[in-house]
Amino acid sequence: MTYVGIGGGVRRPWSQPEYKCGGGAVAQIVEQVLSERESSGQLSVVRATISPQDAPPLHSHTHEDEFWIVLYGRVRFWIGGEALRECEVSEAARGAFVYAPRGVAHTFQTITAHSEIILGATPGTLEGYFQTDTGRDDPDILSRYGCHILAPPPIWGDWN
Repeated sequence: MTYVGIGGGVRRPWSQPEYKCGGGAVAQIVEQVLSERESSGQLSVVRATISPQDAPPLHSHTHEDEFWIVLYGRVRFWIGGEALRECEVSEAARGAFVYAPRGVAHTFQTITAHSEIILGATPGTLEGYFQTDTGRDDPDILSRYGCHILAPPPIWGDWN
């Protein structure tokens, strides 16, 4: 089934159009599993293949709660601090569910060669940022979406 929305439905993995999220050498391959439009603005869900260098900066959202499901690989999450060293650090493996409510700072980094995750935001208002070709982590554009950068992304050698 290709239509999923108000009436529900099933989508097969990687059956939707893909796009790259991020700019330059760092770009995640992303599939829009469920769009904000399809859920009447309530939810946006993507499937992403990510590498260790794809880590976003430590940030918080004023509009959305965010969640992740690890499909394969291992991912380290930093949640709840204004600097990486202040966050609770947890590793998540296949099947793990991770949640960060709006207003709580968070970031993540794949700690295997790559991982695949489901990432959801509710409501789905941040979706527009990820589908623009703005480059990676532009603070001015992010702030228009209620996303605020607090610290740079984790650096692989500092945490491994």
